[in-house]
Amino acid sequence: MEQQIDILAFGAHADDVEIGMGGTLAKYAAEGKKIVICDLTEAELSSNGTVSLRKEESRKAADILGAFKRETLDIPDRGIYITEENIQKVVEMIRTYKPRVIFAPYEQDRHPDHGNASRLVKEAFFSAGIRKYHSSILPHKADHLYFYMINGFHKPQFVVDIEEFMDTKIQSLEEYSSQFTQGTEGVRTPLTDGYIEAVEARERMMGKEAGLRYAEGFFSYRTLILHHDLLGE
Repeated sequence: MEQQIDILAFGAHADDVEIGMGGTLAKYAAEGKKIVICDLTEAELSSNGTVSLRKEESRKAADILGAFKRETLDIPDRGIYITEENIQKVVEMIRTYKPRVIFAPYEQDRHPDHGNASRLVKEAFFSAGIRKYHSSILPHKADHLYFYMINGFHKPQFVVDIEEFMDTKIQSLEEYSSQFTQGTEGVRTPLTDGYIEAVEARERMMGKEAGLRYAEGFFSYRTLILHHDLLGE
């Protein structure tokens, strides 16, 4: 069923969106914006946890952030490639929800799935607005496409102040106990070794660079246009 939302945030796996922009989503949800999160894969190849457990964790995390809905596509984990089939799946998600703004992972990331997800969503963002591109759903062109960071620290083009929502972001991440704690049956991964603390430190540093306490950084698909006075008056 087609509907109009404000934000459609894509991630390669459940927890990507929370890591990169959980505070921003919580902030806009608190303002009454309608938000949908879409995980491209079920993360079936994750070192820890199961598909069913990660889905349960992701639903709870989405509720904490105030998301309207969370979707999961059936693109294979480690199979996020630019194929016609994958493009069409993402296009149909965009056309179904008709978002004003789309978010995707930033292309520069240590995990290949995150970079591939970035490129796939960029392709689908373009194709979704083409009237003759094959799909049973009417075309839709979102106003903006922005990219968020998952792993690493890059100098962003702009930031969002999340001071009031940093705790909410942390709470959403803590729902992913299968990923961020090793447990008795789990294995050690980059996520189980103080990862949430590292994310908090990154957002603190991101905020400090902008004169804020906490911030999340983003990149724009196109040149940004300022609609306010450059002197801040």
